[in-house]
Amino acid sequence: MVAELPGFTAQVNLSAADIKRLADRVVSKSKETYDAVAAVPLDKVSFSNVIAPLAELDAQQFPLVQACVLPRMVSPSDDVRRASAEAEKRLDSHFQQCRQREDVYRVIKAFTQKGERIGLEATRFVQCMVREFERNGAKLTQSKKTEMEKLKSHIDDLSLKYIQSLNDSTKFLLLNEEDLAGMPLEFLKELENTNGKWKVLLTSYHVTPILEHCKVGSTRKLIAVAYGQKGGKENIAILEKLVQLRHRLARLLGYPNYADYAIEPRMPRTSRKVLEFLEEMSEQLNGLANRELSVLKDLKMKEEGDAQFSVEDLLYYMKRAEELKVDLDIGEIKQFFPVDLVISGILKMFQDLFALRFEEMKDAETWHDTVRLFSVWDASSSDLLGYFFLDIFSREGKYAHTCVVALQNGCLCSNGTRKVPVAVLLSQCPKEFDGNSALLRFPEVVRIFHEFSHVVHHISNRATFSRFSGLQLEGDFAEIPSLLLENWCYENISLKMMSGFHQDITKSITSEACQSLKRRRDIFAGLKLKQEILLCLVDQIIHTGENVNIDDLIKDLHPKVMLGIPLLEGNSPASCFPRIAIGYDAVCYSYIWSEVFAADLFASKFKDDLLNQHAGLRFRNKVLAPGGSKNPLDIISDYLGREPSLQAFIQSRTRNSL
Repeated sequence: MVAELPGFTAQVNLSAADIKRLADRVVSKSKETYDAVAAVPLDKVSFSNVIAPLAELDAQQFPLVQACVLPRMVSPSDDVRRASAEAEKRLDSHFQQCRQREDVYRVIKAFTQKGERIGLEATRFVQCMVREFERNGAKLTQSKKTEMEKLKSHIDDLSLKYIQSLNDSTKFLLLNEEDLAGMPLEFLKELENTNGKWKVLLTSYHVTPILEHCKVGSTRKLIAVAYGQKGGKENIAILEKLVQLRHRLARLLGYPNYADYAIEPRMPRTSRKVLEFLEEMSEQLNGLANRELSVLKDLKMKEEGDAQFSVEDLLYYMKRAEELKVDLDIGEIKQFFPVDLVISGILKMFQDLFALRFEEMKDAETWHDTVRLFSVWDASSSDLLGYFFLDIFSREGKYAHTCVVALQNGCLCSNGTRKVPVAVLLSQCPKEFDGNSALLRFPEVVRIFHEFSHVVHHISNRATFSRFSGLQLEGDFAEIPSLLLENWCYENISLKMMSGFHQDITKSITSEACQSLKRRRDIFAGLKLKQEILLCLVDQIIHTGENVNIDDLIKDLHPKVMLGIPLLEGNSPASCFPRIAIGYDAVCYSYIWSEVFAADLFASKFKDDLLNQHAGLRFRNKVLAPGGSKNPLDIISDYLGREPSLQAFIQSRTRNSL
């Protein structure tokens, strides 16, 4: 336990045995509480004997659960990581069973029908609980629950099979050296030479560089076709079966189709709203994308004497145009981003913008000596808002990606005390080398900045209920503040705050380089978004309609969305699009949706004065503080004073596209 930290009951440095005991305790207390709620007579239900115990259970148990599962990602000990992974599986299974308990669901439904007057946030909490129980099959008969579990298991098996097919790294092509004209020497050195030919694996690690750099059009086409057929008819058959099973699952739970089931708890609420959004976005991008395509066709005519443009030409000529139009040396840019300077700049910027004060707690107990702990205070009132750990340096056995994990949610407990939010930022930054701070690539800078935005979102939360934490929001809403704040990574004043030449940190990145980074982000934004929209439309249509022929659908949609560019013969993007198979099924639209809202917020409230603390404090209080306690569309519309609009996003990308 971290000692003597007000509002902080999360635990760190548990042993393998401690984790098992704590998981046992969590399961036992959870079962005890659910049993007590289930035992309440239906004519005696009240907020105090049904809803309050479940809310209190969530408040008290969340940090205990996280204490069990975080070590899997961070502990230096193999035994502890193994115990944590086992505890996570056990706890996930237990909570899944809890969410399916018909006896508890029946009591909660009885409370909703009683009509007891409660506050708006409590009402939303009850609505969320009812929806969660129903989405997990609590009101199904036992035979239908069994059918649901079989469907879910079959879906999981097929999803895994689809991904395994894509991860097959044994497929390859053999190419002559002249077939690879234009490829960097460093790339060729990494290829295996077999009987005088280069072995090109059909993985993105090999395919993407060839599509970007190879001057030989026939090679690009050969590679694009082979990669597009990698999943093959087998993956299309798997996907079609997956879609059928998902529709069956959705109908079992009372939804007309799987897309409506997947989208119901998210911001758009219905698949119809998503389709309207994607179609409007595609139409609004036509002018920009057509201008971009004309530039690429002109380049192809000059280089190959042929303006006939195909899918395999897109990446190559985008890269050629970028080289001509964007004066930027990525290797040189890296010299301006020492890890320590980036982190200190990010911390200062968020403190200044959101009226916060971070204080490092030097002697605090952590799970590794490179981990730092900070308390967070309101700069004006000096109220304690929360804590965050920075665990940013690479080490063996640690989780490999940059992300944020909630260790404790902010909430009000039944005894009147408040638990404050606690977050952990994980990354894999290189360590010091010869006493000098390691350097970060610019995408790594953006990624850390984005994730630290989630930290601030979590810590700014002032909701009453634990489930409305800043890291437990509806998927679309959770990303909007972080995508909004990513804009600071491309603006002169803010980028200079977190940069400095590694041999002389008083020399920050130049204004010209800042402009080039923004231009590089936005160049050919129209065409890039069109490609993304195409796949989002496919995802939405197949999860809305019955028995859709996926190959025919893509052949029909591709030229319509991609300005007349036909699909490569024999290719099926849906056979090698993992997000449709697992993780983003029926919600691939989410990232574009969040980007649109973020662009509107930036253009309307921050663009002209990036470090305006009044604007930042208002955003913190109006958008970040409620967490999930209010409808996110209402939160953003109230903050903007109107409905969000596509126009700001289109204009922002148009400005720097060409």
